[in-house]
Amino acid sequence: MTTENLHVVFGVGSVGLAVMRELLKRGRRVRMVSRSGNITVPDGVELIKADATDPRSAAAACADAQVVYQCAQPGYTEWIEKFPPIQAGVLSGAAAVGATLVVADNLYMYGSVHGPITEDLPYNATTRKGRLRAQMANQILEAHRNGSIKATIGRASNFYGPEAGAQGWFNDRVVPPLLAGKTVSLLGNIDLPHTFSYVEDFGTALVILGEHAAALGQAWHIPNAPTRTPRQVLTAFFEEAGKRPKIGTTPDLAVRALGLINPMIREVAEMLYEFNEPFIVDHSKFERAFGNCATPEREAIRRTLAWYAQQAPVLAH
Repeated sequence: MTTENLHVVFGVGSVGLAVMRELLKRGRRVRMVSRSGNITVPDGVELIKADATDPRSAAAACADAQVVYQCAQPGYTEWIEKFPPIQAGVLSGAAAVGATLVVADNLYMYGSVHGPITEDLPYNATTRKGRLRAQMANQILEAHRNGSIKATIGRASNFYGPEAGAQGWFNDRVVPPLLAGKTVSLLGNIDLPHTFSYVEDFGTALVILGEHAAALGQAWHIPNAPTRTPRQVLTAFFEEAGKRPKIGTTPDLAVRALGLINPMIREVAEMLYEFNEPFIVDHSKFERAFGNCATPEREAIRRTLAWYAQQAPVLAH
């Protein structure tokens, strides 16, 4: 592994780990930054404990970095209060050492969209989290425009895959019951087209963006497998697992009712519009510039199932 070109990854959730794996494939020197510092990383990967909200701590974590990846985020119920300070700290830290900043983002800022979701759409979000994402994206792009930093943004749809856990869509509430032959229920209208992202593709795309000066100062939708419906994708999960499909739905009213007493469900309910209308993500801009790094859907599903089976072998039988 080369000792040059240090890449620093803030966040050790599924996206940060996907970035780490892609960097290791490319022989890069990697430093992972965690608030707790309490995770296991592969041999050769440096792990340090740092508070991203503290500019000095963030700058120290970024020391000697060529590229910094902002993949850290607070709990879903804590976004409004805690997300902006995290991003501001990482931005400050990367700027202090002259590193390129690559930000992992989602699609909330666009709000409800009629037609394919492209990067040139206005930020029309009406939800709290959507407005926050718009604010944070504007902060990054403005910092690039004013010369404070060299930055780019990669955006994924609802994702799934190894390590995704509770963050993912086909996640801990879906795959273990599926492997056990139980019924799995999804939110929204599961027969409308919806683009899903594979988390490993998200990591690969973020690394690609960090390698190209042409990516700077812009937001990019990462490549995804062809859009299908949630029912079709979940059916493919059952088929790859060798199980008879047992698919249900959770009514919106039930979700909203639970949200009155459960803060996490309340945050999920705010975003239900994404699953009650077509949600088709266009990644042609990225593909024209850098190629298509999307993993075929069936392969992504097989890898996801294999990861879950390794975590709890008994559920695979």
